[in-house]
Amino acid sequence: MHNKRAKEIVDSPNMIKVTFNGIPVYIEDVNEDNYIAKIRFLDGSNKIDEVSITNLEEH
Repeated sequence: MHNKRAKEIVDSPNMIKVTFNGIPVYIEDVNEDNYIAKIRFLDGSNKIDEVSITNLEEH
């Protein structure tokens, strides 16, 4: 995924399906300078992590 698209997803009022390593996630924030996204896992764990935007996949 690209920085611009990740930011569009964060700003969207709609829930857009995104995965990280095949696990559904919610993008909470995007650091466009460092290409890092703060994500929340939607697998029931509610775990939060910061990952490279390039590792996110939109479906």
